[in-house]
Amino acid sequence: MVSQEYLEKMQARQNFRNLWHTDMMHTIQADTPYCCFSLWCGPCASYLLRKRALYNDMSRYVCCAGYVPCSGKCGESKCPEFCLCTEVFCCFANSVASTRFLLQDEFNIQTTQCDNCIIGFMFCLQQLACIFSIVAMIVGSSEIEEASQILNCLSDLVYCSVCACMQTQHKVEMDKRDGKFGPQPMMAVPPVQQMSRIDQPIPPHVGYPPQPAYGQPYGYPPPAQGQGYPPAAYPPQGYPPASYPPQGYPPAAYPPSNHPR
Repeated sequence: MVSQEYLEKMQARQNFRNLWHTDMMHTIQADTPYCCFSLWCGPCASYLLRKRALYNDMSRYVCCAGYVPCSGKCGESKCPEFCLCTEVFCCFANSVASTRFLLQDEFNIQTTQCDNCIIGFMFCLQQLACIFSIVAMIVGSSEIEEASQILNCLSDLVYCSVCACMQTQHKVEMDKRDGKFGPQPMMAVPPVQQMSRIDQPIPPHVGYPPQPAYGQPYGYPPPAQGQGYPPAAYPPQGYPPASYPPQGYPPAAYPPSNHPR
């Protein structure tokens, strides 16, 4: 059941449309210091990358990211850090590949043809070195044994180089995921030069004077005091008239006492 699920995932990865932020041919240029770190201390880099791929939540850790039959059966829930250390030191190749598959499944990333050629060349060289070692052991020829040793050294060199480039590729992809470079996210704080400041002058309003609001006369609000408003003849003289209100209004008996309240 596990193998069938694994095959289905492998087939699904062939239809992924996203690409790695950088291919393995350019990882040295993308992050030279980390590539050197991955080359000289591959298990440490694998440990840090797996933990980061899990968003530093080790409660989600499963051996080899769930891509091998023993995943979830090694007591990972009790001591995930120790299990991860054991994985990266004892099964280094699987730990690197598992982190790669984990990122590919999360972001729908396909492996480019160039990366496939590099990985395939690494596997073929390892198989060829193994075959030469077996032949040298059976035949007992010193020439074949020497050739097998040269192939073993060459395959180890290619293996270490490819793993270092692969882990750098993973690191660059997670830098992209975590927003450490590239375009700022939509909810990011704007740059300083775009933020308002208390001492920043208010720019002039475009289209001033503003149009009157609905239901307000043109020219609203009225001009300030001392600019001819209100007019000097306001209110007009003789208003209200001196005879207002007329005498006897309202009547003294108003309202009538029997008026209902």
